[in-house]
Amino acid sequence: MKSSNEYTLKQAIEALIEQYKIQEKLSETVVINDWEKIVGKMIAKHTKNMHIKKRILFVELDNAALRNELSYAKTKLIAAINKSLNAEAIDEIVFT
Repeated sequence: MKSSNEYTLKQAIEALIEQYKIQEKLSETVVINDWEKIVGKMIAKHTKNMHIKKRILFVELDNAALRNELSYAKTKLIAAINKSLNAEAIDEIVFT
């Protein structure tokens, strides 16, 4: 029988993530690591920088035409990213 101060490893990790408010950074790491799988090699090659702030993914691209094209596919990209994260962590994407 567990006493009241015993936790599973999963519960302890989730508590630490919540306590230190690092979920956004963890999500950012997953998005950066999975970016090529999500968008493909060509788009990944033109991606210069990415970060997440307040559930908004900021993506810096080196190609204006690609930036314009991707702005039309935001909804699909948000869905693909959230699927990759197994959570609704991204609400918006801003291409710069």
